[in-house]
Amino acid sequence: MIRLRIQRTALPRNALILTDTPRPDCRDCDGVGGIPHDYGDRTGEYAGTEWEPCPCWTEWRMVLMPLPRLPRRLRRRGNGRDPWGPGGYSNEPPF
Repeated sequence: MIRLRIQRTALPRNALILTDTPRPDCRDCDGVGGIPHDYGDRTGEYAGTEWEPCPCWTEWRMVLMPLPRLPRRLRRRGNGRDPWGPGGYSNEPPF
């Protein structure tokens, strides 16, 4: 049974998507939706984590609607200055 929820995504563009939710009382994954498996390289050092999806959850998604972008005049404009840097003239000699 699919448990639907609405989620916001930012990539590739801001949008609302409809997605499945893992079963919260699942004994295999504890409601996370998958089981992580750590693995190592040939020397035994940690090399990453493999993710195995749990059968209680499907990675099904559908885009409901793209969210609008800010108009160009409301976007932030950078002037190239550090906002936390010194504000102007200083009496101290340069190093």
